[in-house]
Formats: sequence, structure tokens, C-alpha cells
Amino acid sequence: MPRQKKTEPKQTTPEPEQKTTEAKPTLVEPLAGKELLQKVKELETFSKEDKARMCGYYSVNKNGLERINMMQFLNALIDAEGIDLDGHSEGNGRGGRSASYRVVVQSNGNLLIGSAYTKQLGLQPGDEFVIILGRKHIRLQQVEAAEEDATETALAS
Repeated sequence: MPRQKKTEPKQTTPEPEQKTTEAKPTLVEPLAGKELLQKVKELETFSKEDKARMCGYYSVNKNGLERINMMQFLNALIDAEGIDLDGHSEGNGRGGRSASYRVVVQSNGNLLIGSAYTKQLGLQPGDEFVIILGRKHIRLQQVEAAEEDATETALAS
């Protein structure tokens, strides 16, 4: 019988322990303002949850699970659009149009200044104004203020 070679077990050197690094998602600073609006437009085919995540509106809990911060995302969108939901409005609460700071000459040639402007200035029925015509503008000056300016000019000379 042929003699079998004794094989000694190979000595294995212990391998250094490998650190297992779990791929933690890197937190991104949430987008805001114009950047947020632009990114949302780019992601129009994605779900709202995916849009929120891709815009940085998520957090990672201690178990490594992502949580979408949908309310923060929606509030940021509302802010970016410039919508005021707090209801701080001027006027008597009946709605209506807001002041545009433009007027149109009416068919009879009159210029009508709306109540939004007179309320802002605290004007009352019966207040008088001097009309000062410029080359391309019309200036209204309250009579009391016009008289004070005339008095100051007379005193200065």
C-alpha cells in the first residue's frame, strides 16, 4: 500500500476584522425658493414623495429608515410660490381686488382712484387736493400740505 502523506492543516493567519460600513444616505440641505420650484418642475413625472425626498425633505431615524417630511416640503413650496396662508389682509375682509397701483382713463376722460388707495392714506370724504401736472405725470398734493410748502417757500426767501 502506498503510503499517504500526512498533510498538516494549513496555518491560517487571522484576517483583520473588516469594518462593515452601511451605506448611510447623506442628508442634503433642503432646497428652498426658486431652486425648489425649479427642481420640482424638473421632477414632474415623479410622485410627490419622491419629489420631497429628492429636494432634501427627509430624515433618517436611528434604525436607518427614511422618513419623508411632507409637511415641510409642502410648506416650502407654498412659501416659494409667495402664497400667504396666514390671512394678513388689508381692508374690511370682504375680499375684492388688491391695489395694483395703476389706473386707466375712463371713456368719459376721468381718472378714478379706488378706495384701497384712499384708505391706505387715511383720506376722508371732503379732503382737498391740488393737481400738479408734469410732462408725463399727474401729482396730487393735499391742500394742507400744499399750503405748508407755500408758507415754507415764502419764509425761506
